[in-house]
Amino acid sequence: MDGAHEAGAGPGDGAVVLRWSSDGEPSSRSLWADLADAAGPRPARDPLDGDTTADVVVVGAGLTGLWTAYYLLEADPALDVLVVEQDVAGAGASGRTGGWYGAGPAAAAARIAAEHGADAARAARAALRDAVVEVGGVAAAEQVDCDLAVGGLLTVARTPAQLARLVAEAESARAWGDEAEELDADDVGTLARVPGALGGTLVPDIGRLQPVALVRGLVDVLTAHGARVVEGTRAVRLSPGAVVTDQGTVRAPLAVRATGDGAPAGARHALATEPLPADVWAAVGLRRGVVLADGTHRPVRALRSADDRLVLSLRTARRPAAVSGRDPAAVRRLHRALAHLLPDGVTARTTHAWGVALAGGPVPALGFDPGTGIAWADATGDDGVAAGNLAGRTLADLLTGSDGPLTRLPWVTRGATARPRASAAHRLADRAAAAARAGAAALADREERVTGRPSRLAGVVGAAGER
Repeated sequence: MDGAHEAGAGPGDGAVVLRWSSDGEPSSRSLWADLADAAGPRPARDPLDGDTTADVVVVGAGLTGLWTAYYLLEADPALDVLVVEQDVAGAGASGRTGGWYGAGPAAAAARIAAEHGADAARAARAALRDAVVEVGGVAAAEQVDCDLAVGGLLTVARTPAQLARLVAEAESARAWGDEAEELDADDVGTLARVPGALGGTLVPDIGRLQPVALVRGLVDVLTAHGARVVEGTRAVRLSPGAVVTDQGTVRAPLAVRATGDGAPAGARHALATEPLPADVWAAVGLRRGVVLADGTHRPVRALRSADDRLVLSLRTARRPAAVSGRDPAAVRRLHRALAHLLPDGVTARTTHAWGVALAGGPVPALGFDPGTGIAWADATGDDGVAAGNLAGRTLADLLTGSDGPLTRLPWVTRGATARPRASAAHRLADRAAAAARAGAAALADREERVTGRPSRLAGVVGAAGER
């Protein structure tokens, strides 16, 4: 129904009322898939037609797999590259993001430094920042229209404790080579009008894009360059020299597993409003390309889509529901955040609310075994657009024998066909740890509200690598 869904009062006297779409509950399909279909519906590509051969077979047509194929052909246009996808390209996590992309959390550098040294951590951060630029460069060079705009991550503090913590995080980020600018309340107001903002930080290496449009554009570029992309084809087994699928066997000396494996890492939940009128956007004041985040330990992020929707997203430790693809608690929190961003009395229909399970950590995990010819890229976590680009370039270098700086990054493994598969007990432990970090985040926010000082639990929360 088109009735009101109460999300709580806004920051002023008037209540902000949020409604579901007129067709009932909001669609659990990602906004990006619907926008791509509206721009030009695309039927699924044909599945594999029996046994075949290739020089390289890439299993998985998410962004990591597609970037790998792209850079393989850039290195050697004569390669016969076959990409195998069990669903349709971009149907998984690559097409269900919150609509932003960036270099990932600078806090992850401390973990890299602890294992590999400070120089390796700085090199890793530089590579991820370069990947943000590379995504935009390829999109421009290949004329892939994916609504890309890079305006930076604006994180806003509403309490003195949040502001002190954000300043400390900015100082730490700069130590790893990241840019991070500290802002006062007036500076924040030039980028977004956030009620109660005391100040914040701006990190430039993050922006907005339409992920499904990027996926489809890359598929078109690959096929134009001679690659084959088949959909509706499930890989059953990767073995040295062959990939067995439910539609036939591919004989190839080199194979890449880019199927999003990795330890469970919670979920990203998102919602989108209907397109908002110009006067509402003038009041919200959120610049195009700027990604807005609140100063909590598990922040809500918001952006303005190319068609003038407000899109919000939130990371949780909970996996999305199998049927709806949503977590009701996450949707409620997103609605509350939306209510505080909109002007008093404004009614905004929520047309989409979706979720996606995440795997892997805040940095890529990938490698290559020359003895078997099998390469792999475990899931690239919550910043998979840029990290997937970096993984694709690295895998292409490994497969073509290039020994450059990317192949020496700390997350690259050589000589093992796969990272150890997690047992059921380990998967449960990973989920329990993620839930514990989420609980610590909630306690940390509560501690800061009570004491007015940055929480002593920040180190525990930081292990999640959210920022």
